[in-house]
Amino acid sequence: MKGIRGQLVSVIIPVYNRTGLLREAVQSALAQTYRPIEVIIVDDGSTDAEAMHQIRSLIGESPEVVRSIRVSNRGPGLARQAGLEVAAGDYIQFLDSDDLLLPRKLELQVAGLEANPDCALSYGKMREYSLGEMPRAVPSRRTGQRHRTLFPAALQGRLWATETPLYRLSALQGIGPWSGLRILEDWEYECRLGAQGAKLHYCDDFVSDVRHHAGPREGLRWHRDEQAFRDLLSAHVQVLGHARAAGVPAEAKEMKHFARNLFRLARQAGARGLTAEAKQLLGLAAETDRARRGEYRLYGWIAEILGWRRLATWAEPLAGLRRREQPSAGAAR
Repeated sequence: MKGIRGQLVSVIIPVYNRTGLLREAVQSALAQTYRPIEVIIVDDGSTDAEAMHQIRSLIGESPEVVRSIRVSNRGPGLARQAGLEVAAGDYIQFLDSDDLLLPRKLELQVAGLEANPDCALSYGKMREYSLGEMPRAVPSRRTGQRHRTLFPAALQGRLWATETPLYRLSALQGIGPWSGLRILEDWEYECRLGAQGAKLHYCDDFVSDVRHHAGPREGLRWHRDEQAFRDLLSAHVQVLGHARAAGVPAEAKEMKHFARNLFRLARQAGARGLTAEAKQLLGLAAETDRARRGEYRLYGWIAEILGWRRLATWAEPLAGLRRREQPSAGAAR
């Protein structure tokens, strides 16, 4: 049933060379019980003729709602920014081209934001499953938890996936454009709201689905792509800055958790021969967790003698063994 009406919601879907799943993503937006909406497909420089044909077909089927723009391939963040710049909505919904919005998502979250004018975004529960599986009513990640602000919880990783929040346009206008990072760009972007102390509305209902599949996902590029790995490191550095701007104290358990992650990333950067990045991350870890500052400085001193790559190659297997032997400590890394 459609008919719940209010202010315009812009649904922005970046896509690069994806066909079948894109259609399902767009259909999940069109199936919303809320109106009015507009769906903006941002073709991030697709080279696949079938993908471009699919976009034209979707526009032809719903020309009053669906439109597209095409940009040169610059990654998901800048593609979303291109969509944001042409969006006309008072509320903004980002949707990855392989995931889904559940039918009442916009209805429920617009109502939540209308009832809570001090909130910058509304989030709800999300499901996560592989294609071909039946989704279970189990909240994924930390979407079953209520958080009033992003920090300090966001220091332990993202609370949700990209499509789970619904944003006020006015809130996004105050945090600057999406970055050119090709990984964790969404975490860094939303943490800018966290730096401002933005309030969150919680919708106690399932609102979105993340679907795992065999096709490429940008979030895994860092395993094989050095620039994506550098972007991952940069995102962590920026998120630390946002947390400090939000006033998260160094003694907070979430900040100590983040420092351990910085140390882990410093070792991984050293193993890849990225010495400057390894030194920066180790220094930030030492600044952030004073209780372990001596341990981090000792690691840096030994790395200077033995070489960062050699030490990291030895240290990482030992760290993995310790995580397996001590599950609770490993879960905090």
